[in-house]
Amino acid sequence: MTEVNVHAPDGYRILIAPGLMDSAGGYVREVTKASKAVIVSDDNVYPLYGAKLTKSLGEAGFSVSAFVFEHGESSKSLITYERALRFLSRAGAGRSDAVIALGGGVAGDLAGFAAATYMRGIDLVQIPTSLLAAVDSSVGGKTAVNLGGLKNQIGAFYRPKLVICDTDTLNTLPEAEYINGCAEVIKHAVIGSEEMFDELSRLPVHKQYEHVITRCVRMKAEFVEADEHDTGARMALNFGHTAGHAIEAASKYSIRHGEAVAIGMAIVARAASAFGYCPAELPDKLDALLKLYSLPVQTDYDARTLARTALSDKKRRGSRLTLVLPRSLGEYSLESIEARDFEKWLRAGGVK
Repeated sequence: MTEVNVHAPDGYRILIAPGLMDSAGGYVREVTKASKAVIVSDDNVYPLYGAKLTKSLGEAGFSVSAFVFEHGESSKSLITYERALRFLSRAGAGRSDAVIALGGGVAGDLAGFAAATYMRGIDLVQIPTSLLAAVDSSVGGKTAVNLGGLKNQIGAFYRPKLVICDTDTLNTLPEAEYINGCAEVIKHAVIGSEEMFDELSRLPVHKQYEHVITRCVRMKAEFVEADEHDTGARMALNFGHTAGHAIEAASKYSIRHGEAVAIGMAIVARAASAFGYCPAELPDKLDALLKLYSLPVQTDYDARTLARTALSDKKRRGSRLTLVLPRSLGEYSLESIEARDFEKWLRAGGVK
């Protein structure tokens, strides 16, 4: 088993290994005095792992109940959030009890926000079952729901007590969800490690899950420790996300997060090259790796539509946007631009 520690006030451990679901209850018991554990999961994931997790938590002395919601981005809403809070109340969860997020990014964000706000905050444990959640959304303490078609508009920074990543759960991922997570893996490589970028070209992610997840969460832990609230260095993790979130929103979330981020990374890399921030071969190398993982690199949405959508993104600071620009593989810079100039960057990145 690999263990990564996030060193912060109220720091937490990230456990990574196959077969951890069977022993999850014991690890959860080490970090909480809760008597009740409420699992929050969707109707795809819970039938796969709910019984196993319930059994493990029960053996560790927890009284277990489960709030199961309809899978999909549309459930990451105020309506589902309210239903989760009402369930916690009916289950008799108190301030000393715990929420267990079981699933992908939607379950983790929704459960995390419910835990952060129910009775002003109760214990939270993240158990990601998708690659995207394992390398990104389960780590770092961001929780949120969407509002009016805009992503993550209502949320809170709220640290989990523990993250348990059972890599065996990734073996049941549909191909589309695996590809979705690979985009975030590639993002980490572009901003943090040329060596990792080359590794991903030689050996597929699914052949090295524990190694890849460990590298990604160690990298993310360093950013979180330096900038918990995403106002400085941690913004590097938003590489590709400003354009990506605009593409997601424009598609009404029919385009998956990873696919949108892949397109966003490709656009920004091409624009960075066009404006002299990085050599021309970098976007070519990035395009090649994204295509190797069956990820898209172009969008049919026009630059004006995406620029207008991006103006509503929570990453905007007043009249300005911060873009994460690759300088070389493993190196980047943060560049603040006028929001009105984002359309020009999109066009430079190949958007019509």
